[in-house]
Amino acid sequence: MRKKVTIVGSGNVGATAAHWIASKELADVVLIDIIEGVPQGKGLDLLEAMPIEKRDSQVSGTNDYKDTAKSDIVVITAGIPRKPGMSRDDLLSTNYNIMKAVVGEVVKNSPNCILIVVSNPLDAMAQAAYKLSGFPRERVIGMAGVLDSGRFRAFIAQELQVSVENVTAFVLGGHGDTMVPLPRYSTVAGIPITELMEKSKLEALVQRTRDGGAEIVKYLKSGSAYYAPSAAATEMTEAILKDKKKILPCAAYLQGEYGINGLYVGVPVKLGAKGIEQIIEIRLTTEEKAGLDKSAAAVKELCDVIGV
Repeated sequence: MRKKVTIVGSGNVGATAAHWIASKELADVVLIDIIEGVPQGKGLDLLEAMPIEKRDSQVSGTNDYKDTAKSDIVVITAGIPRKPGMSRDDLLSTNYNIMKAVVGEVVKNSPNCILIVVSNPLDAMAQAAYKLSGFPRERVIGMAGVLDSGRFRAFIAQELQVSVENVTAFVLGGHGDTMVPLPRYSTVAGIPITELMEKSKLEALVQRTRDGGAEIVKYLKSGSAYYAPSAAATEMTEAILKDKKKILPCAAYLQGEYGINGLYVGVPVKLGAKGIEQIIEIRLTTEEKAGLDKSAAAVKELCDVIGV
């Protein structure tokens, strides 16, 4: 029997995640949304694409959480997207109220699932989902570092004119202006990128990574990124469903790791069938640690506002 993945929210991120997951034949997919007709229409459209793609994934859309029962993974993309000039923090109270409604229904219908949170502001929404669900921290994971690292890798590969397959990159911290890209731990075929480009160029790429989401919002004007965020959520889904033990940067609830307690912050984790199977602590320089602490403080500020 195939695994079951529910995606909450059938907007651009949710529908595109459904597309990636179904076309990789990772699971059967249920799209759920409060808007009548949209998840049903997109689900049917995707289902009809499967014979062409030669995939047997079942895809359906619904407005009823009963149809999501016994999901293995629930990817939460629901929430209002960013508009030009709007920070992730502006989304806070609206998306927190949406999260409350969603998590209650998910827990009722899929009490053993793993939650992947994509809604912004990411770290605070992951923390909200963790507190609202009552799930262990291993089963509530925020998608941020995979996306931010993907952006960093794309810019590095472009700059050095090398295959993206050769590039590994790590971005830690909160998903936003305070994220902490780590050039020391970023490599091309094992060679640290600090050996391959001058410092000023590296700093420009780091800044572009921090501004990655805003750059796309500026172009789109009435929406935000969705291909890369949905691909990132899919990579996490695949690592869990296939028990890959893959090390990826994700937002995880820290309980003393990196000297941070009781907060969701982006760190390297091992993802497998149980969700987060290990939080990996790497050595940070004084400057990197200061950046991570600053990022954690920004997350805490948001969590305090919504009381999580």
